[in-house]
Amino acid sequence: MSEGRLADRAYTGIVEMINADGLAVGDRLPSEARLSEIFGMSRTIVREALVRLAADSITEARRGAGSFVKNRPSDKLSAYMPLSELPSTLGSYEVRFVLEAEAARLAAARRSAEEMASIEEGLMALRAALLSNAPAHVEDMELHRRIVLATANPAFLHAFEALQPDVDRIMRAGVGISRSRPPEAIGEMMREHEMIVEAIRVQDGDGAALAMRWHLSQGRKRLMP
Repeated sequence: MSEGRLADRAYTGIVEMINADGLAVGDRLPSEARLSEIFGMSRTIVREALVRLAADSITEARRGAGSFVKNRPSDKLSAYMPLSELPSTLGSYEVRFVLEAEAARLAAARRSAEEMASIEEGLMALRAALLSNAPAHVEDMELHRRIVLATANPAFLHAFEALQPDVDRIMRAGVGISRSRPPEAIGEMMREHEMIVEAIRVQDGDGAALAMRWHLSQGRKRLMP
C-alpha cells in the first residue's frame, strides 16, 4: 500500500479516535509515537496524517506540546460520505483555494456581458433552490462552474471538473448541514455567493478572489459542528 493510502488510513483512524473517545475541542491527542503503535504505522506516516488534519482545521499542533483537537467534524457528515472519503474530500479544499480564487479573479477581468448574465442567472437559480426544500447542490455546482468558464481558459474547467466528485460531496453536505441549523446559516451561504458575483460584476479581481477564499473557508467550517 502506498504511503498516501496509509496516511489516509491514519487520518481516518485519528478522526475515528476523536469521535469514539469523545475528545472535545482542545483535548490533546496521543503522541506521534503512541499513534504509530496504535495504527501499526511509521511515525512518518502518522506525521503526514497529522499535517493533513491540521490543514483541514481538525487538529492543531502546538510546539513542544503535541497535537490537539481544533474542530470535530459534524456527526451529520456520515450521511453524505463514508469516513474513508473524508481525507480526499476535505483535502480538495486546498486545491480549491488556489484554483477557484484565481478563477474568480480572472473571471472578473475577462468575463463578457453574456458570461456575466449567465453567472447572474446561476446566482438566481441557487437562491431559489436554497430558499426551497430542493437539495441545491446542483445549482451551487453550476454557479461555480459558470465562474470558472468565464476565465476563458479551458484548463481551469478541466481542473475543476477533476475535483467534481469531492466538490459534489462537500456541496451536498454543506447545504444539508446548514439546513439543520438556524435560518441564518443558509442566509450566510447566499451572501457569500452574492459577494463573489458582485465583485465579478464590477470587475474587482482582488475582491472576487478574496470573496471566493472567504466562501470556501466558511464552507469548510460548515462541515464542523
